[in-house]
Amino acid sequence: MRRPAALGAARAAALGAALAAAWAGATEPGAAATPGAPRLRAAASAPPSTSPSGAASVALLPRWPWQRPPPGEPRRSAYQDMGAAVRAMQDDEAQNPGFLWREAGAEAWQAPAGPAGRRCADCHGADALTAMRGVATRYPAYDARLGRPLTLGQRIRQCRVERQGAADLATESEALLGLETLVASASRGLPIAPDADPRLAPWLARGEARWRQRLGQLDLSCAQCHDERAGARLAGTPIPQAHPTGYPQYRLEWQALGSLQRRLRNCLTGVRAEPFPDGDPAWTELGLYLMRRAAGLPLETPAVRP
Repeated sequence: MRRPAALGAARAAALGAALAAAWAGATEPGAAATPGAPRLRAAASAPPSTSPSGAASVALLPRWPWQRPPPGEPRRSAYQDMGAAVRAMQDDEAQNPGFLWREAGAEAWQAPAGPAGRRCADCHGADALTAMRGVATRYPAYDARLGRPLTLGQRIRQCRVERQGAADLATESEALLGLETLVASASRGLPIAPDADPRLAPWLARGEARWRQRLGQLDLSCAQCHDERAGARLAGTPIPQAHPTGYPQYRLEWQALGSLQRRLRNCLTGVRAEPFPDGDPAWTELGLYLMRRAAGLPLETPAVRP
């Protein structure tokens, strides 16, 4: 039996091949296909419409990304595209595997760390689900001291190092995923409410640009699949609008819980692009834009997906 990581890589390669086949015949509406010529629409060729008739009007677009109407209205969580069995697994805490990570996070919340033996509970209170209610809805959020946005995971790592004096937690480590799941699940059911700090503008703009940038050997952008083709099927699987409503989430494909960064890395592999290095600001920029794009949708952490 292949290990989950190997299975994920194999599935990404298969989806990449399916993407190439599915997009091979995609042309501009009314345009004739030219043999040997690229036939994929550029992501920037279809800006969000601002008129009731559906006609695009670039001149009427507000200046900053968070002021624009989110693409893909009406927006929907990928939960709505899942089969009944997967939805039932997510809804039932006794069946949802992600709650195992939340339990581990609850133990870490009460555990002393660092030379002074400080616990998360010492500052924030013993009941994390009450104390952290609403916190995850606004991340990534601007950190004035650092002059840049931090994801929820980065904020947890910052607290651990600076407040507890403990060793840092590695990205994607089980310990970090547990604490992040605990904090995010405290906001389960609350609407996503992104940080509105205007100082986030440059990061939001770069995040949107990355979303629309064509990448990899397949020369595809995120927007081409998840804005233009959302609701269609790829290799029998519904193409979601890609709203990050449930991270960290448990994926049956992985047989594990994973972060948004892990999922984005899979997508980049699927279009045969080189993923950004760990710690690259691109991950935060994309996450920031995606959370702005999902504003108002309820958090589902820990979500379950195929």
